[in-house]
Amino acid sequence: MDTAHAARLFDVRRVIGGLFTVYGVIVTIVGIFDSQEEIDKAAGVRINLWIGLGMLALGLLFLLWQKLRPAEPPAPEGQELSTNDTE
Repeated sequence: MDTAHAARLFDVRRVIGGLFTVYGVIVTIVGIFDSQEEIDKAAGVRINLWIGLGMLALGLLFLLWQKLRPAEPPAPEGQELSTNDTE
């Protein structure tokens, strides 16, 4: 496994995005089927539905961020990545 593949595989944004997406789907489904008693406990708001949708959106944003800006592999030892090579 090369270092670029390993850097992308273990990117923390993938883990966070995946967990938020899975939990968001679960909580959204629970929110869709909330009973009236549960809605009344939350002052008439379908809180599970709204929180689930928010978690789903956040998870998808993390996954999109990871897709659009993939992790860079670490520089080999003895070399530093620099943007100023004028020295």
